[in-house]
Amino acid sequence: MNEMNQKFCQCCGMPMGDTDELYGTNADGRKNEEYCKYCFENGKFTFNGTMDELIEFCVPKMTAAHPNMSEEEARKAMTEWFPSLKRWKNETE
Repeated sequence: MNEMNQKFCQCCGMPMGDTDELYGTNADGRKNEEYCKYCFENGKFTFNGTMDELIEFCVPKMTAAHPNMSEEEARKAMTEWFPSLKRWKNETE
């Protein structure tokens, strides 16, 4: 899959890959193409905190996946990107 067609979880921003293996599930058991299995299960979000709390939760995971990235760089990248993701864009609606 090329980067232009790459799907990202609309909650945590994780790349979803080329298969539906990482997709979350809707209440009816069908795969949900917008959210990963770590963020969305059985039609509900598994994380019920704020965007800032999720960023803090994700910082260690991001730096583990990208060893050359500092915590500050990871936090800055997520702080800039997360507001554009569906979960957080609709937070105040």
